[in-house]
Amino acid sequence: MNAFENKRILIIGFVWPEPKSSAAGSRMMQLISFFKENGAEITFASTAAKSEFSEDLEGVDRKFITLNCSSFDDFVMNLQPDLVLFDRFMTEEQFGWRVKEHCPNAIRILDTEDLHCLREARRLAILKNKPFELNNDLAMREIASIFRCDVTLMVSEFEMELLQTHFKVPSFLLFYLPIWVENTSLNLPRFEERTDFVFIGNFLHAPNHDAVVYLKEVIWPLLFEKFPEAKMNVYGAYPTQKINSLHQPKLNFYVYGRAESSFEVISKARVLLAPIRFGAGIKGKLLEAMQFGTPSVTSTIGAEAMNGDFLWNGYISDSPDDFAEKAIELYQNKTIWEQAQQNGFEIIKNRFSKNIFEDSFLEMIKDKFENLENYRERNFIGSMLMHHFLQSTKYMAKWIEEKNKV
Repeated sequence: MNAFENKRILIIGFVWPEPKSSAAGSRMMQLISFFKENGAEITFASTAAKSEFSEDLEGVDRKFITLNCSSFDDFVMNLQPDLVLFDRFMTEEQFGWRVKEHCPNAIRILDTEDLHCLREARRLAILKNKPFELNNDLAMREIASIFRCDVTLMVSEFEMELLQTHFKVPSFLLFYLPIWVENTSLNLPRFEERTDFVFIGNFLHAPNHDAVVYLKEVIWPLLFEKFPEAKMNVYGAYPTQKINSLHQPKLNFYVYGRAESSFEVISKARVLLAPIRFGAGIKGKLLEAMQFGTPSVTSTIGAEAMNGDFLWNGYISDSPDDFAEKAIELYQNKTIWEQAQQNGFEIIKNRFSKNIFEDSFLEMIKDKFENLENYRERNFIGSMLMHHFLQSTKYMAKWIEEKNKV
C-alpha cells in the first residue's frame, strides 16, 4: 500500500508552478510528484493567474480560489483534506485560519522556499545601506506562520539553525528537505567541448536581478580587461528593461531572456558565474551547475548551506578582483576545471540525491498523522498565535468580503 493512499492533499500555491522559470517552480513540482508517487489525491489551488509557462499539472485537480471570500470555506469543507501544504508563508496567512476552522484535523505544512526575513534583511543592508536587522517586520509574520503550522520544510541547514538559535523555534516544527536531484546519467560535454560563461535565473527574484547588474557593472569590466576573448551569456525569465539594457555585444556581454532548457545552456557553458550579494535558501542555478558538470564561481551567500564539508565545485569569492581572476583561472585551466566538476558531483551525490530524503520525509509525515495532537500540545505558542490570528483575521476577512459586495 502506498504511503498516501486514500489521503487527500491540498496544496495552496503562491503561484502556479513554472519549473522552467525558477527553482521554486521545480521544488513545487518535486513535492507534487513525490505525493503522487505515494498514492495521494492532490488538489492544487491558487489565487494567482496562470501564465503560458505554468505547468499543466497532469493528474492533479486544479482550483482557482479567491482571497477574503467564503467560497474557499465551502471548497475546503467539501474537500476535507488530510494534509494542507502552504506554498510560502503568505498563503498560510491568507488561508491557514480557514483551514484550521473547517479542517481542524488536517496536518498543516509550510514550505518556506527560503527564509524571507533573512533575504530581506540582507537586501536592505546591501541596497539601502541599512544595518543588518533580522528582527524585521517580515520576521514577525514569517516566524508566526512557522509556529502556527505543524511542520515547516526547510531547504537550508543554515536557516534551520538560525530559526532554532535566534528565534527559538522548536526542532520538531522543522524538517530539512532541500531541492533534490534524481539519480540520472547525463551525457555531458567535456572541457574542450564547452565555451563561454553563463548565468541563469528568474529576474522577478531580486537577488538574481541584483547579481546580473553587479556582474555587468563591477565584475565583467575586470574580467574582460584581462581576458578579452571571454563571452558572457545571461538567461532568465521575466527580464526587466534594466536587465535587457545590459546587453552589449561590443563587450561580449549577451542577454538572451528565457531559456527553453536550463540543461542546454548550462551544460554547454564552461563556467557559471553567480555573484549573489543577498538572498537565502539554496540556489537552484548552482545545484543545476553541479548536476550538469559545470563548475561555478559564486559568493559566500551563493554557496551558503550547499556544500557542507565538501569542496566547492569551483571557487567562492566576495571580492570583485578575486572573483574575476578565479573565473578566468577556472575557465582556462583544464586540471582545476575537471577537479571542480568532480567536487560538484560529490556534493550532489552526498547532499542532494533524492534517495537521501524520501524515506525520512515519508516517516516524518507518518509520525505527524499518528501523533498530531501530541505535537500540537507541545506547541503552545503556535496554538496561542493561531487563536489570536484566527479571531483578528477572520473578522477582517469578513469585513473585506462584505465591503466587496457593495
